[in-house]
Amino acid sequence: MFGSVIIGTQQTQTVTLTNSGGSSVNISQASVSGTGFQISGITTPLTLMPSQSTAFTVTFAPQTTGNGNGTVTLTSDASNSTLSLPLSGTGVSAGTVSANPANVSFGSVTVGNKQSLSETVTNTGGTSVTISQVAVSGSGFSINGISAPLTPAAGQSAIFTVLFSPSSAGNASGSITISSNASNPTLTIPLSGTGVTPGTLGASPTTLSFGNVTIGNKQSLSETVTNTGGTDVTISQIAISGSGFSLTGNTTPVTLSAGQSVSFTVSFTPSSAGSASGSITISSNASNPTLTIPLSGTGVMPGTLGANPTSLSFGSVTVGNKQSLSETVTNTGGTSVTISQVAISGSGFSLTGITTPLTLTAGQSTTFTVSFAPSSARGASGSITLTSSASNPTLTIPLSGTGSSAVGQLAVTPISLDLGSVVVGTSGTKSGTLTAIGADVTVTGASTNNSVFSVGGVSLPVTIPAGQSVSFTVTFSPSVTGVASGTLTFTSNAQPSTTTEALTGTGTSAPTHSVNLSWNASTSSDVVGYNIYRAVYSSSSCGSYAKINSLLNTSTLYTDSNVVGGTSYCYAATAVNTSNEESGYSNILSNIQIPTP
Repeated sequence: MFGSVIIGTQQTQTVTLTNSGGSSVNISQASVSGTGFQISGITTPLTLMPSQSTAFTVTFAPQTTGNGNGTVTLTSDASNSTLSLPLSGTGVSAGTVSANPANVSFGSVTVGNKQSLSETVTNTGGTSVTISQVAVSGSGFSINGISAPLTPAAGQSAIFTVLFSPSSAGNASGSITISSNASNPTLTIPLSGTGVTPGTLGASPTTLSFGNVTIGNKQSLSETVTNTGGTDVTISQIAISGSGFSLTGNTTPVTLSAGQSVSFTVSFTPSSAGSASGSITISSNASNPTLTIPLSGTGVMPGTLGANPTSLSFGSVTVGNKQSLSETVTNTGGTSVTISQVAISGSGFSLTGITTPLTLTAGQSTTFTVSFAPSSARGASGSITLTSSASNPTLTIPLSGTGSSAVGQLAVTPISLDLGSVVVGTSGTKSGTLTAIGADVTVTGASTNNSVFSVGGVSLPVTIPAGQSVSFTVTFSPSVTGVASGTLTFTSNAQPSTTTEALTGTGTSAPTHSVNLSWNASTSSDVVGYNIYRAVYSSSSCGSYAKINSLLNTSTLYTDSNVVGGTSYCYAATAVNTSNEESGYSNILSNIQIPTP
């Protein structure tokens, strides 16, 4: 019995023949039958003496699979003249290792995640196979559930798990190598997979700034959200916060594949002036589950024109003369205003210094000149009309003036004003008077040529009726000691057009003060001197005392020169004996007032 023999190989067995009788045996023939069987090592005729033996070899070399049978036949002159030896064996194919599937493809796997697939290795041959090693190569690939050595019998399988855990995005490849004693000693199973980044949401733009938007108007901007990762992302909610902000064109839930985008519209409709902020919050199953897009904008008042002054009064202007005044128009709103036309009406009125169209940004002003040149002695009125894109599209500035046949004069009293002595760092004020003589006089300006003098007490321009007066004040604020002088000049429509007043003043140093103290000598014979103490007097009481003499005072007199004007003090003295012992405070001298400079 040869058992199972792999096709293409051979199996041998030794057969021993013995003459067990008492006489010689002549073997005349030795033959074999059956496919795949052969004998060797025996040659006939062959004589075996009593008890003699001989050996020969029987070989089985199958060429096909399946059971094989045969017979070795020995012919001799022995008592058993024909000896038959039955033969049997089975041809089997060689052990072979195969894989199912032949290659393992994981497709796309998110970086940081793990994908598992099952792999089966089967011995498809007819004999057992010993798997000596199972190795895996390739970044991110691994196996479990199989250990070598492993011996699967014919037809037996081994099932194990292959895993792919990518650590970075991109294609990955590898293989499983199975080493065995099979007919195919090395079996390679290709591995492949692609690492993809997790779904991630990105916003473009990352913030939305609406800038300045007029109250009641709406500004809209587009926002795009893109899945920049490698796996699908489902947006479950899009929410918006912040006063005045809204969004349209958003429908949830929405799923974005890798690289896909969705766009929607965000609007800002401010209801009040001022800065506003808010945000869009996008909730999803992305690696960044909450994406926030900041929102900002500023509600601004609509452009509005304002005039300063709101009306122009030229007062009395002599016929044949011209009086000019400055007018300023300002955009007091939050958006630009375009002035398309500036018109003037009224006899004798004209304007210069402005050209249309003119655009004023928020807070910007323009100044122009309005003149009145009466041609007759009578009252005149008119207006300036500004047409614009402002919330008040028509702005009217009233004009008035009177033509006068006489030319007034302006007198100032006194002609020379002495402000006297003023301590440096303080101020002194005196008054003066302006009088219109002969006709109404309009005073348009007042200035000094020395900054230590300033004029006040009168609002310009001012029209003084003929024969009447207005008062003004001059303030002297010296910064250094010594005599200061200057000139105060008034500008008007009088003849002459300027009127002056001489100004003088003297800056003086702040006076210094001291307090002289004296007291009765102590009656104790061992007193060698005195200490003097001072406290600030406030709210009808003395504060904390501090010694003010640096050396022991040996007399009963002391002068305190380190005092501050406008402050009140308390004083006390103590006696010190030869043992440096100090008495209590003397009678306290309180509320000693130092004059204010």
